[in-house]
Amino acid sequence: MSKYILTFLFIIMTSLSWSQTQQEKLEQRKAQLLKEIQEQERLLKSQDQKQKSVLTTIIQQKEKIRLRENLIQTTEKQARILKDGMYLNQLAINKLNRELKDLKEDYAEMIVKSYKSRSEQSRAMFLLSSENFLQAYKRAQYMKQYASYRKTQGDEIKVKSDKLADLNQKLDAQKVEKQKIIKEQEQERLALQKEKQEQEKLANSIKKDKKKIAAEIKKKQQETRVIDQKIDKLIKEAIAEANRKAAAAAKKANPKTSAATTKATENSSKIVLTPEAKIISDNFKANKGRLPWPVERGDVTLKFGNQPHPEVPSVTVHSSGIEISTITGAEARAVFDGEVYSVIYVSPVQKSVMIQHGDFFTIYHNLSSVSVSKGQKVSRKQAIGKIRTSGDTGKTVLKFMISQNTTYANPQGWLTPR
Repeated sequence: MSKYILTFLFIIMTSLSWSQTQQEKLEQRKAQLLKEIQEQERLLKSQDQKQKSVLTTIIQQKEKIRLRENLIQTTEKQARILKDGMYLNQLAINKLNRELKDLKEDYAEMIVKSYKSRSEQSRAMFLLSSENFLQAYKRAQYMKQYASYRKTQGDEIKVKSDKLADLNQKLDAQKVEKQKIIKEQEQERLALQKEKQEQEKLANSIKKDKKKIAAEIKKKQQETRVIDQKIDKLIKEAIAEANRKAAAAAKKANPKTSAATTKATENSSKIVLTPEAKIISDNFKANKGRLPWPVERGDVTLKFGNQPHPEVPSVTVHSSGIEISTITGAEARAVFDGEVYSVIYVSPVQKSVMIQHGDFFTIYHNLSSVSVSKGQKVSRKQAIGKIRTSGDTGKTVLKFMISQNTTYANPQGWLTPR
């Protein structure tokens, strides 16, 4: 078998192996998406028992549509990879067919020649007619090599025939799989179309009852403001505590420090950084745009600042941080080395963690459980608690905030771009 043929088959087999690996990964992703869609369907079916609001139902339906679209994209990727695999298989089949044809023709020609010279007398005469011993030896070697080559050709025909049968079998299986994926795609597209129609009906119902929906959003914004106020209060307490310590340290280092200077330090609205705290603060600032995300996987579903409500664009909402939607069971991670200043118990099922980094604070809100405590040192990417999954919407959302003293910053500008 030539070097070219070996290289070609190696490329084909490597490509097919890669395709198989990708198909397995996509199958796992598809199974996960189907599981999440089923969970959303379960939440939607519990509508009557829980008497959820139209807004909550819209959020659930929107999430279901997003998952369905991801599922369709996944099956489309599967179809493309399968098509590529089928094309490579067909190339290999065509090549093997051509090689087998040449091998069989060559083999048939050898058989005919062998048949014509089949008698032992002919072979003996061929050897005895040699002019000398060396020629006789070479003729004997030739006959031996010819017989060996014929056997090799026969073996190669068998190997290639088996390979061809195997490729044909794989191609038949791929054709069946392709038909299955095409059918799944059609079913998912029909389901998506139906869900979008339901979403449109819900959107129309919002138009009919704008006041009720606006009141619902206003109530949630009030709840958010209450939490923000608690965090603001804690930040001010942290500033006062840090400045008291800074004033005491300065007085101890220099007993002649005036009372006015000490009082100014204590009453400052910003943290008066000690040399050690300044190093921490400067390190944090130097990592702007390079901080790891507070979740391993997730997407920003609510941005920082004033903006139209994601489900009701006519209503403006305010966010002092960003909301990141992630998977059920996900954990929140510290984005930088620091010290836990406070663990806030918003409700029995909702908690927040505030970590101090010099005069910077990172806040992780909407945790169902916390794995750190006040005063504990934490490191970059350390898990600090599990993110809460809403019983109403079925969504797992972390609210993440960054502030320098009492001034909030857009966290997206601090995190590593994705």
